[in-house]
Amino acid sequence: MNTKILLAASLIAVFTVGYYAESAVAFAQYMGNVGGEGQTGSYTLEEALELQRRRIESADANPAAGSGTPYLDAGGVVGATLIAAAVFGGLSGAFLLRGRSGKYAAMGRG
Repeated sequence: MNTKILLAASLIAVFTVGYYAESAVAFAQYMGNVGGEGQTGSYTLEEALELQRRRIESADANPAAGSGTPYLDAGGVVGATLIAAAVFGGLSGAFLLRGRSGKYAAMGRG
């Protein structure tokens, strides 16, 4: 493939993603539901403290439920680690097998 076309397509893709990502600004520092213009909602500090108190009481009442962090779930910590290890391990294995044979492989090694 022509490298100039590939480079141009890559640059267009990067700038397009950057253009559309600008409209998805996060307003995480504000409490409550944030409107399209960035205004904060009606989620007050007292409501936030009440919700946190209920979460702590629920965790104390159900100790067998754990912390609620899904470690073995595919979206959890260990699940995501295993998926990433499988993907990168498969890629490295494919490159290893591919590199042992071919035009530039050293003589006598495969």
